[in-house]
Amino acid sequence: MNYTHLKKQDPEVWNIIKAEMARQADELEMIASENYVSPAVLEAMATVLTNKYSEGYPGKRYYGGNQIIDNIETLAIKRAKKLFKAEHVNVQPLSGSPANAAVYMAFLKPGDKVLGLKLDHGGHLSHGHPVNFSGMLYNFVQYEVDKKTGKINMEAVKKLAKKEKPQMIVAGYSAYSREIEWNKFRKIADEVGAFLFADIAHTAGLIAAGLLKNPVPICDVVSTTTHKTLRGPRGAIIMCQEKYAKQIDRSVFPGMQGGPHDHITAAKAVAFGEALKPSFKKYAAQIIKNCQTLAAELQKLGYQIVSGGSDNHLIVVNLTNQGLTGREAEQTLEQVGISVNRSTIPNDPNPPMNPSGIRLGTPALTSRGMGISEVKKIVQLINRAIKNRGNKSQLKKIKSQVRSLCKKFPLPGINK
Repeated sequence: MNYTHLKKQDPEVWNIIKAEMARQADELEMIASENYVSPAVLEAMATVLTNKYSEGYPGKRYYGGNQIIDNIETLAIKRAKKLFKAEHVNVQPLSGSPANAAVYMAFLKPGDKVLGLKLDHGGHLSHGHPVNFSGMLYNFVQYEVDKKTGKINMEAVKKLAKKEKPQMIVAGYSAYSREIEWNKFRKIADEVGAFLFADIAHTAGLIAAGLLKNPVPICDVVSTTTHKTLRGPRGAIIMCQEKYAKQIDRSVFPGMQGGPHDHITAAKAVAFGEALKPSFKKYAAQIIKNCQTLAAELQKLGYQIVSGGSDNHLIVVNLTNQGLTGREAEQTLEQVGISVNRSTIPNDPNPPMNPSGIRLGTPALTSRGMGISEVKKIVQLINRAIKNRGNKSQLKKIKSQVRSLCKKFPLPGINK
């Protein structure tokens, strides 16, 4: 992109942006919720569409001059419907948590009971954590993963649902590495008379590629962010059965939001278009292969993987037997140019700010064009950094190797 005006008008801001460009180009991004957008998505975000106010929906706006904006929103909806086999799509949610808030508002009343996965077992803050709006406004009962397998025990979920009789069941997680049994969740929801809500923010790209089961035709309502494995701009969408379309649309606007971000809607449309191409399926398949290699190689070195492996793009590593915490690992790896995030493990004895694990993902590595051989090298670099934590000279050498690897796989759309 051409940053001529920004460089001239505000060099202070430009220098900060330039520094972040260099950081992204020279370091390995292994945070499971992060990815790199294509040059086309990046360009769509930086357009004059940001100048327009478009409260309402196509053909039903509260401002004039929206004929062209209607076209871009309609296109985004059309592509999302095709991508996920959805009956109705709202492309206006600004981010994942606001999208989830809109879903709750559409289907529930404050105080209603909801079943969601505990945060330290792989759930998300917006799935009922007490410090989050979801836990404050709704009566969440939380299910867990099995202590032995690290996987969701659907019989235990069924037993809890029958006991608690929730109005809604939430499935779909932020730190769970296994395939989700949507049909079993559907059966449980039907048995207890609950709505079934799937949050596929992490796995949407893998679902769109047809590599994981699609919950959209099965669930009452589904939300997803448009970044992460979908490789689009930061934002979200909500998909639902046609009979719930009006209540979802009213909940998003005017219930939760005012005007949508039209430049982001355009970027969403571009990302959906990219995900509809055959090349995206190949890309998504490589994400999974890379992640399974990541898990297997770490296990060879003695690292414990929660649930024993991965069916998707992420793993959670239990570092207890390595003698350091997740925060120590995160900080050590940051010193060598590898970004990860600390993560709780199921029934973690340590606090969330200094938990027992780290979460690793492969979407961003795969977007750079890295494959199995590169992942194997990265595992060795991660292990060496952890084993040599505190050894500045060794960490410096590892950082140099990380940078050399990054130079072989330049970022899409970024010129340092």
